[in-house]
Amino acid sequence: MILSILSGDCWAQEKKLWTLKDCINYALQNNISLQKINIQKQSSHEDLLQSQAALLPSLSANTSHNVAYTPWPETGRSTVANGYAVASIDKVYYNGSYGVNGNWTVWNGGRNTNTVKLNKLNEEVAELDSATTANQLQEQIAQLYVQILYSYEAIKVNEQTAETTRKNEERGKTMVDVGKMSKADLAQLTAQRAQAEFNIVDAKSNLRNYKRQLKQLLQITDEQEFDIAIPTTTDEMALQLVPALNEVYTSALATRPEIRNVMLGIETSDLNIKIAKAGKLPQVGVNAGFSTNTTSMSDKAWGTQLKSNVNLGAGVSVSIPLFDQRQTKSQVNKALLQKENYMLDLKDKKTALYSTIENYWLQAMNNQDKFKAAKISTESQQASFELLSEQFRLGLKNIIELMTGADNLRAAQQNELQSKYLAILNIEMLKFYRDGIIK
Repeated sequence: MILSILSGDCWAQEKKLWTLKDCINYALQNNISLQKINIQKQSSHEDLLQSQAALLPSLSANTSHNVAYTPWPETGRSTVANGYAVASIDKVYYNGSYGVNGNWTVWNGGRNTNTVKLNKLNEEVAELDSATTANQLQEQIAQLYVQILYSYEAIKVNEQTAETTRKNEERGKTMVDVGKMSKADLAQLTAQRAQAEFNIVDAKSNLRNYKRQLKQLLQITDEQEFDIAIPTTTDEMALQLVPALNEVYTSALATRPEIRNVMLGIETSDLNIKIAKAGKLPQVGVNAGFSTNTTSMSDKAWGTQLKSNVNLGAGVSVSIPLFDQRQTKSQVNKALLQKENYMLDLKDKKTALYSTIENYWLQAMNNQDKFKAAKISTESQQASFELLSEQFRLGLKNIIELMTGADNLRAAQQNELQSKYLAILNIEMLKFYRDGIIK
């Protein structure tokens, strides 16, 4: 028992509290979607290496060895072995050949060199896909993190409300005992207390759900309790200067990977057009080869045959396309359409980016105004509820007025918390789109 208690204490002391930075760093290392994109990056790099190697000559060696059986050879008849006429009556004979061949595409309309450039761009595109996914992941983590912070504060507000309702219920029981309150009014106080306790359970349920979503982003599947570190949040953080909309948008256009990704798509389309047009141009290649052979039907030694049967050759090939059943023209037209599609994508991405930033900006401004008003409202509702409570104790206010005051105070506190955290979140998102860093 003692060991169990000690081990439990040690576990409690070693319980990890995740900061926002911890969550982001862990997700960037372990998120499965991001890992899959990193695999695609490696695949794109292999395509680049292959296209670069295609610029070099190819070289191959070959050899073949065959045994033939002629059961009824004609005497005095010549037999061809490895290209030579030999007189033999061998029923079983052997032929061997050896060769080395090389080929090199000297020019194919720039297709190979443009393919190298295209694969370099594709590698950059894969890198930008990874950066885009990483940004989306960080954004989702920040939003959930702030939701968890807000949920903790909401639980505190609901607990304070529940404590107040419990006190009111106890006070009501005392007033029923002395005949100053009816049992019907007491039942309403009891219902209000029960509702406050239900609100606590509901807020805790929301908190657990947000934690579950955050664990899913982090790819955490163990049963160990997951919790975050609670940073200090001040009113000044919610009321800080909101970054200018155009400033954030201009910076985001230059740095956001999703915009750069589409721009690279336009560049890849230009290269695909050049590659497609190369189908109309001649292709020039050179080749060279070395071969020799041996046969068992020769009286010469094996080494002598290898030497005397040596053949060396080289040549140039030129291929001129005349009619390809419209294949080249269709490929060019499809590449042009692909470029047009990327141009539309770029316009759409810019519009979506501006809309996202504008939404964060509007939310930041609106929630700052709401927070200022909510703070005043909370102070006013707090003072009003304290006065109502005292008047209720003296019998000057009825149960309905007291319950309404409690509900108004709770609503004001919730509005203040919600607007505070939403203001902080949206301001930080604007900074993220401007600077690329979530603090």
